[in-house]
Amino acid sequence: MEGREEIKGSKPSFPLTFWEVAVASTMVIGIFLGLVGVYLTMPASDYSFLKLPRNLEDLQILRDNLESYTSDYTVQVLVGYCAVYIFMQTFMIPGTVFMSLLAGALFGVFKGVALVVSTATAGASSCYFLSKLIGRPLVFSLWPDKLSFFQAQVAQRRERLLNYMLFLRLTPTLPNTFINVASPIVDVPYHIFFMATFIGLIPAAYITVRAGIALSELQSLGDLYDFNSIATLFLIGVVSVTPTLMSKTKQ
Repeated sequence: MEGREEIKGSKPSFPLTFWEVAVASTMVIGIFLGLVGVYLTMPASDYSFLKLPRNLEDLQILRDNLESYTSDYTVQVLVGYCAVYIFMQTFMIPGTVFMSLLAGALFGVFKGVALVVSTATAGASSCYFLSKLIGRPLVFSLWPDKLSFFQAQVAQRRERLLNYMLFLRLTPTLPNTFINVASPIVDVPYHIFFMATFIGLIPAAYITVRAGIALSELQSLGDLYDFNSIATLFLIGVVSVTPTLMSKTKQ
């Protein structure tokens, strides 16, 4: 109860700062204008294939249809992709892993990783801002135990919070969706959240995007993360949090 009272007591009269409002507004306006531009410039055609993929078969159909548009309407495909990915991240819609695979299939490894990391960070930021405004009751009702654990860990590691947030992004210790919505509730500063998200998503994005290049050979999502991939992510995560552990030992 004391932890919950502490969180509630830290809530300001208006949760977002000027710069957070500016960033959120820019993203919303940019997505809206981008989608309008895509609608006005794409040729008349049958777009019934455009739907959120829910399995690998849906994804392969989407990839096959979008490949012809990607070469002739690259900007429109990029804008549409970014808008969909950010929307899914903002409102915690499952399936972004398929979007990451699609980036690899359409744009290759390096462009795909840059695209995934950028859109995932933007979507996570939108989710952060939205949760800061209205997400408090949802987080308390859905994840009370996780929230108490997360709050305690953040409080203990306040001096090296970036290392801890990087560790969380690199490893499956806590779900990314929970991190997005709970971070503003436990007073993780946005610049720490942003940096940890942008940097911490790169290894997993690389693994997923690379798999998207050989999408036809992928039998299930379980094939994405073999033992070596998971072990590598954990190793990077341990390295990122080592300074925090060493500082606690010296105290």
